[in-house]
Formats: sequence, structure tokens, C-alpha cells
Amino acid sequence: MTKWTPSSWRNKPAKHIPNDYPDMDALRDVESTLKGYPPLVFAGEARRLKKRLGEVAMGRSFLLQGGDCAESFKEFHPDNLRDMFRVMMQMAVVLTYGAGQPIVKVGRIAGQFGKPRSSPVEVRDGVELPSYRGDNINGMEFDPAVRMPDPERLLKAYGQSASTMNLLRAFATGGYANLRNIHKWTLGFADASEQTAKYKALCEKIEDALDFMEACGVTPESTPQMSATDYYTSHEGLLLGYEEAMTRIDSTTGRWYDTSAHMLWIGNRTRQLDHAHVEFMRGIENPIAMKIGEGLGSDELMRLLDVLNPENEPGRMTLIARYGHDNVANGLPGLARAVKAAGRHVVWSCDPMHGNTIKTESGYKTRPFDNILTEVQQFMRILHSEGCWPGGVHFEMTGQNVTECLGGSARAVKEADLSSRYHTHCDPRLNADQALELAFLISEELGSYRKEDAVRVAV
Repeated sequence: MTKWTPSSWRNKPAKHIPNDYPDMDALRDVESTLKGYPPLVFAGEARRLKKRLGEVAMGRSFLLQGGDCAESFKEFHPDNLRDMFRVMMQMAVVLTYGAGQPIVKVGRIAGQFGKPRSSPVEVRDGVELPSYRGDNINGMEFDPAVRMPDPERLLKAYGQSASTMNLLRAFATGGYANLRNIHKWTLGFADASEQTAKYKALCEKIEDALDFMEACGVTPESTPQMSATDYYTSHEGLLLGYEEAMTRIDSTTGRWYDTSAHMLWIGNRTRQLDHAHVEFMRGIENPIAMKIGEGLGSDELMRLLDVLNPENEPGRMTLIARYGHDNVANGLPGLARAVKAAGRHVVWSCDPMHGNTIKTESGYKTRPFDNILTEVQQFMRILHSEGCWPGGVHFEMTGQNVTECLGGSARAVKEADLSSRYHTHCDPRLNADQALELAFLISEELGSYRKEDAVRVAV
């Protein structure tokens, strides 16, 4: 391997990074400006997340990663951030109770703007324009001026990410995450749903336990873990110029950290071994992830792990499987066997969203809830049968009352409902009801594994 630097990726082929900026000098000026901006996260926080993910890799914790498909400038509002945080906290409570394990909470937030697209152009009524690639690159409106990549958007994305991080830290450590507030995390529009009723029943059990603990002298004041939580950020490291600008040497270790997020991932379309995204990710010390799916063989995966995690460090590498409900049984078992046989330490996570996208007759891109659930179930059962820990899930979701994914048992979204609250800027997201339902179903599955393991140990 050649010597790594934050800019060594520039000598490699790079997919899905726009090269059609009208003024490349302006782009370089913006990247230079960003190099002087403060970090969004700190190296110590990234190290702490890596340690916690190491516990997931060893089967002692579970990773919950979720958030918007793509953040937008238009929908940036503190209420939206609060509602996303609330849903994640609800899901974490449900999963903690079912799995009997700590939940590592990582948001797709504070930097998840850019998206790779299947086509670089979009055609409407015979007019061809560059595709919308995310608010940090261009605008969504079908207008030649708006669709032109604009480097100033990177500065706006940084500012929004900084504000988001500030509010998330306040939610996580300022009292909002106190377990005594679990009843207050319910979203108003979901208050009458079946999932909320189940959640409230669970809250009653937890509050009884908290009352007992308080009587024994264990309170949120005496035990900080009860009054605050760790909440980490992540995004796809797509725009490597931005990531390079945010990569700094940690003064305590002398190593390079990408300070744009605690965790970065490589997309399914950019994981080529000899390309720019793998080159960049191999050199940063953050915990990293990689989407895996159809077409990836075990030999290629082993070569990627050799490059991205040569020391086989637990918590460094998360593999996010995204096959689709009808393909996961074909692709995942072979990779799981190869990783286990090689003794590789990885976090296995499931992205059941991207492989289950369909288009309705009315033209809406959507995802059937039943297919999402099926992929999660198959993922967990396949890994469990192969002796691997199904250690995480990766959802595109929102705290808003949207109708973007079909189905859900409580208040099923039908095709006729899609148009009523279809707000996504890119791909369809689970609403709070659907996300909470999935959390309960995953919790039940994890609970069954815990009972199996207890019986096995007893025997």
C-alpha cells in the first residue's frame, strides 16, 4: 500500500463525486475555508464509539442506526430534530428491554446530505438536467441554475451540521434523555396507535423498576447513566473533498480523525477496492462502515477487510447488509461463514430499506413494510444460525407523520395514502409508528436468542 494522507484519495478513480462544478477554483476555496473551521466531533468521542461498537462486535451490545435518507435545508427545524431524537430513544428503550443489552445509538444526521444517484441526469418533458444529489451539492427544483453544483452549499451544510450537533448534545446530556421522561417521548400524532399503547405498557414496567431502585438509593442524580445518554452521528462519506477538509490530527494520539462525524460509511456503489472512497477510509481512525449487497463475493470482502481493518480491531468495521427481502438468503450466508472462519471482528448490521424500494403505478417511490420486516428477520436468523451476532439495524426513518412506506400493522399506509404526506427529498422513510413497530419485532427476536443462550448455558 502507498503512504496514506488525507488527500491520497485524489490519485484514485472516484465515483459519485460531482466534477461538473462551473468554477473549480471556487470549490477549492470553500474546501480551504472548511479546513480552518472547528471540528464537529472530537477524536475522543470517536474512540468511545469505537469501543462501544467493539462490544457490539463481541455480541454484548446492539447497534441502532437511523435517520433521514438525506437531510435538507428546507426541513431543518429544531422540532424535527427533537422528534427524530424521541423516536430513537423510544426504539432504544424497547430494544434494551427485549435484548437485555446496551443499545448504541447512532443517527444518520448532522452531515447526511449527499446521495449517490443511479443516473447523473434527470429528464422531464424532454428537458435534461443534472440529477438532484443532495442539498450540499445542488437544489431539488427542476431548474438549470438550481441543479448546477454550488460549492457554497458545503458551507451551509457545515453550519446546519454544527447547529444540529449542538442541539443533539443538549438533548442527550441536558435532562431530556432522563429515563424519568420516557412517557414524554411519545409523539402526539402517534398517541392513539397500537404501538404507542405497547410502549406505554413497557414504560409502566420500567417506572416500577425505577421506583424500586430509587427506594434503594439509586437515582438519576447518583447514576448519570439514568439521566443522560450517548448519541453519536454518522453519514456516508461521499464528498471526499469535504471529508478531507474536516480531517485533522488528534493532538493526544497524533493520528488522523475525520471530525465531520463520529462514524463514516462507504456506500454500496463506492466500495471498489482500488478507488478513492476505500483509499480515504483506510487512513482515518474513526469507526467506519461499509454497505454490502448483491455481487460482493467472500474473497473480495476479505480483501476489503484487509485494507480497511488490517489489525482486525473490534469496533473499527461495521458491515451493513442491504440485499432486499428476496436476495438476502442468497448472498449473506456465504459472507457470514467466510468472516467467521477468518476470525474477523465485525459488527453485522441490516439495512432493510435500500433493497426493498419499488415504484407504484401512481409514480411514487416507496418501500413495503412487510418486505422490510422480512429482510430484518432473515438477516437475524441467518447470522444466528451461522454463529454470528446480528448486531444492528440501519433505518431511514423520521419523527414526522409521513406516509412514504406502505403498510404497518397499526395504521397501515395504503397506496392511496402516499400522496397525503409524502415529504422526503430522496427515498421513502419509516414514520414513527412503523419504526416503533419494527423495534418491538426486533426486540422479540433478540429476546428469543437470549433465552436460547440461557438454556444452552444451563445445559
